[in-house]
Amino acid sequence: MVASSTLRLRGRELDLARGVVMAIVNRTTDSFYAAARYADDEAAIAAVERAVAEGAEIVDVGGIRAGRGPRVGPDEEIARVVPFVAAVRERFGDVIISVDTWRSGVAREAARAGADLVNDTWAGHDPHLAEVAAAEGVGVVVTHTGGARPRTDPLRVSYPDGVLADVLAQLGAGARRAVDLGVDPAAVLVDPTHDFGKNTWHSLELVRHTARLVELGFPVLMALSRKDFVGEALGLEVDERLEGTLAATAIAAWQGAGVFRAHDVAATRRTLDMVAAVRGDLAPARAVRGLA
Repeated sequence: MVASSTLRLRGRELDLARGVVMAIVNRTTDSFYAAARYADDEAAIAAVERAVAEGAEIVDVGGIRAGRGPRVGPDEEIARVVPFVAAVRERFGDVIISVDTWRSGVAREAARAGADLVNDTWAGHDPHLAEVAAAEGVGVVVTHTGGARPRTDPLRVSYPDGVLADVLAQLGAGARRAVDLGVDPAAVLVDPTHDFGKNTWHSLELVRHTARLVELGFPVLMALSRKDFVGEALGLEVDERLEGTLAATAIAAWQGAGVFRAHDVAATRRTLDMVAAVRGDLAPARAVRGLA
């Protein structure tokens, strides 16, 4: 069972039983995975079109690399993201648009341009971001970074009571705060945020205990795609991490995670469909073996 059977964003509902794919479209030139960099508007629109055709129901638009890199101020982030959100809203009326930002000002402008969801990648660093989500009637992703500041990498981070306990406490508190501010509970997602403020052992433990995250009662988002914990677990560079990502995806989906942020949309969609078919939530596309 998933944490919540429905994700509701601005009146549109997504059934989570089959699993939902959130495609990554980065409006940057320095994202860690080169294949997801779309600084050019035409290329970025083509990426959205391809993602939707391959089965993505959400598109997550980001304007700043999550890790270390050149400073990108709020005005530049808005310039990269907001006009593009408006263009996607106009051309792809049914797609859910998410904006990957930790800045409340960017979130506000993106919501007014047509975004449905704010993906707060840095765990409430800007305390006004959840307030903006409530005021604008959009959803919010509550994340966990162990107190790390935006665009910093973990260094010998530790959790005295264990990473799982810390993640559960922080995600629960963040989700309840969003609801108290007025965000629809069905529009609040929780994301343990693998790699951010964590070492590889931490991230592997969080995949292993996905079911505990599901027990929080909110839709669970997993952002696993090609991350460092996958690469370190298998000794692989970013271009070789697809199989490891899909294995972690299947494990998390089986335990009830409902939304998966992905670079590889078609492969992720097929993985989620296979999990749903094995679980009995999705009928086979065809079933003639032994019958004809």
